[in-house]
Amino acid sequence: MTALAPASGNRPLHTISFEGTAAWRGTPVRTQVRILTARSVRDLVLDRRLLAMSMVEPLLMLVAFGQVFSALARAPGFPPGVRYIDFLMPALLLTTALHSGVQAGMGIADDTRSGMLDRLRSLPIRPGSVLLARSVAGLARAVLRLAVLLAFASALFGYRPFAHPAGLLAAVALSLTVGWSLGWVFTALACWIERTEPLYAAAGLLMFPLTFASNAFVPIGQLPPWLRWTAGLNPVTHGINATRDLCLSGAVGTGALSAALTSLAIAAVTAPVAARGLNRPH
Repeated sequence: MTALAPASGNRPLHTISFEGTAAWRGTPVRTQVRILTARSVRDLVLDRRLLAMSMVEPLLMLVAFGQVFSALARAPGFPPGVRYIDFLMPALLLTTALHSGVQAGMGIADDTRSGMLDRLRSLPIRPGSVLLARSVAGLARAVLRLAVLLAFASALFGYRPFAHPAGLLAAVALSLTVGWSLGWVFTALACWIERTEPLYAAAGLLMFPLTFASNAFVPIGQLPPWLRWTAGLNPVTHGINATRDLCLSGAVGTGALSAALTSLAIAAVTAPVAARGLNRPH
């Protein structure tokens, strides 16, 4: 009778050995990522409540902030000739993409709580495939949410970006890049924090300054000096600046390249941290 080689702790089996046969190394990484991504996307699409809540959240922010802060368009220091909805939408594009990145990390926590992660560890699946699949699924969710957000902003508020459609597409691409990259920070947190309650608390504490200590809702010049200094260090601020430039003028300057490269550098640092956290003995 053939026997499976025992696993070491709870680490995933990268190879499975049989007596008298060559070791089986499992499917290629691209196949693992494709199958696991399809699973995550399918869970989102088939769960109507989860899908509805994913779509409603950015729409609530659009209506709430679009109405509450609309008077800021008449305040001194606000960009002349720009409606508040035109100022707000680029920020919502980026923050909505970022929230989708956060939810990708939360998906890792849900898999831990449900026991799915332990089942995956017993299979010849690389930890990076699990993380990358969740991240790609979060990116797909972000694309869907941004499409719905733009459609409602156009229908309800008459949002029309000043730039050529190519500028809007570039702004969406930049928002997805920044949101996907920064989402790896939350994925790393999910891999190292075992309990879901502290994870949700930590994610909320981190999202608050990223969103509100920025120029998302008011021009940075209208912030108090100390908050203006903090916003200048916030990568979300630079991403929103570049996204606004793309939406309002279609200009692709050094700001867009800098925002993308900075975010990708953060992902390059935090993704290996997440993989080590997922692969450590439990």
